[in-house]
Amino acid sequence: MDNRRGYLRYMLLLLIFNGLILFMGWNGWVWLHSSFGFDQPFLYWVLWAMISYSYFFRKKSDIFRAVGSFWFGFFQYGVMLFPAADLIVWGITWGGVPLQEAIYYTGFLVIALFIGIFAFGMFNAYSPIIRRYQITVAKNKSRRKSLKLAVASDMHFGRLSGRGHAKRLIKKVNGIKPDLILLAGDIIDDDPEPFIGKNMHEIMAGLQAPLGVYGVPGNHDYYGGGISELVDVMRSINIQILMDETVKIEEDFYLVGRKDRMDRNRKPFTDLTSNLDKSYPIIALDHQPYELDNAEKSGVDVLLSGHTHRGQMAPNHLITKKIYELDWGYLKKGNLHAFVSSGFGFWGPPLRIGSRSEILEIDIKFI
Repeated sequence: MDNRRGYLRYMLLLLIFNGLILFMGWNGWVWLHSSFGFDQPFLYWVLWAMISYSYFFRKKSDIFRAVGSFWFGFFQYGVMLFPAADLIVWGITWGGVPLQEAIYYTGFLVIALFIGIFAFGMFNAYSPIIRRYQITVAKNKSRRKSLKLAVASDMHFGRLSGRGHAKRLIKKVNGIKPDLILLAGDIIDDDPEPFIGKNMHEIMAGLQAPLGVYGVPGNHDYYGGGISELVDVMRSINIQILMDETVKIEEDFYLVGRKDRMDRNRKPFTDLTSNLDKSYPIIALDHQPYELDNAEKSGVDVLLSGHTHRGQMAPNHLITKKIYELDWGYLKKGNLHAFVSSGFGFWGPPLRIGSRSEILEIDIKFI
């Protein structure tokens, strides 16, 4: 019964998706035909279908991947803009404007809005900022009085988040002059091949901090099946990916790194912290921010996550806000200081609307 319901739900979503594609394609056809006399329906619909389904052929060509990635952004905002455009046309023709003229000018308005959305979204995606936080951890067994962290997550390095974006990461992170650099998962975008093939790992080797560079895997680091290859490559450039591991750094604090919840065999926080001396500060990396309660109960003082992208494109942030206790920013929960970054890179279209590519600078004082 459950399988049947799942199948029916999938078929319903597929029908809705294809219906929306047809609806948007019809709007485009009407505008071209009415405004410019374009009369090649076969050519139009073949091109429309190729663009609409290009992401499904992303493994065949980088062109399909790029077009398909941008299509997701076009599709999301097209679902909102095209019905609004139809209502505008209906309203102004009801007010006496000739239909052809109404279609013509409304079409250009929609194009202008898309250009604005994409320009603004790409600027937000490719122009990362630094968000600064200051917290106090009430554990003074550490010889350190303070610790400066630089935290980046969700780089999604691959084809669209490429060498240029990797160089921005190095420049921004090293400019913070952190004591410790932490990478909270989704280092690559599914496949390690473009990351390694474009020598982005050599760029990542430029990350510098006195206490080192550590990270954990995210769900996208698993998807391509190259997680072990990624761990080895990162180790070769002195970036240690923690796979349900704990390290004590200079006898001052513990760093706990979890596997992503994609790995069903990963250890719970309780196992990872059970043998730790909890009079020392405990900093943890967990890519997906689902287990704040467990982290707090297990004695974690600082929890660093990513994954959510803060929805990446508004109004998706309304969804992530419902799913996660903390989908972005900072939350104090008991003795736990939890941080969720919106990420340095992006998934799918290189667009951020209502979110921003970011790096976290966290200054911790121990008292």
